[in-house]
Amino acid sequence: MRKLDILAFGAHPDDVEIGMGATLAKYVEAGYRVGICDLTKAELSSNGTVEIRQAEAKRAADVLGIDVRIQLTMADRGLKMISNDELAELVSIIRKYRPSIVFAPFKKDRHPDHGACAKLIEEAVFNAGIKKYPCKSRLDAYRPRDLYYYFINGYQHPDFVVDVTKTMEKKKQALMVYESQFVKTDDSVDTPLTNDYIAVVEGRERLFGKEVGVAFAEGFMTSKPIIVPDFFAGEDRDNEA
Repeated sequence: MRKLDILAFGAHPDDVEIGMGATLAKYVEAGYRVGICDLTKAELSSNGTVEIRQAEAKRAADVLGIDVRIQLTMADRGLKMISNDELAELVSIIRKYRPSIVFAPFKKDRHPDHGACAKLIEEAVFNAGIKKYPCKSRLDAYRPRDLYYYFINGYQHPDFVVDVTKTMEKKKQALMVYESQFVKTDDSVDTPLTNDYIAVVEGRERLFGKEVGVAFAEGFMTSKPIIVPDFFAGEDRDNEA
């Protein structure tokens, strides 16, 4: 398996698409290898079934054009109580795909699973770089270059944004694939997701874009300060007498 440039983790199928689907699509179009790993099958979701959600996740991945989608079987609403073997499984995935950049949900979110997912990925990223950490895969230790966080339900001021004007439509298409979650029917339970949720997400990305002078942007938080190598990179400097 060739290494991935980006590997985004989510607690449930659709988390990554909500938070950074347009960014993933942007980097896919630029030729980078991108993957998604869903920790649970969202078996406790109020609407839809596991089988429907799995089919939707596959179609959404096809819309975004990602290289690999990994589905784990951790317990929905049980991410605060995972076993050592389950944590080692996350470490094995990081060591196997050797992503340069890992993404996880931002810790502050109305859904506890999203914050729990962030903490698990922090643990896994750290453990993946420990040579003697016990791991059934027996893969060499590896630690990604960076760990960033995307927003799902949050509206915090981001540390940085990515211009996704050209791929925002693809993100919306990927989200609309999840009809079981976002489309209200006579048989569905009323949830925050069935009440114009996609429009709310689009509004957030439009707001982030407005702050930097583009149509749409996705926001992210960092796990450490970002180095700015050159304030004037790419700019022509006039020579004055």
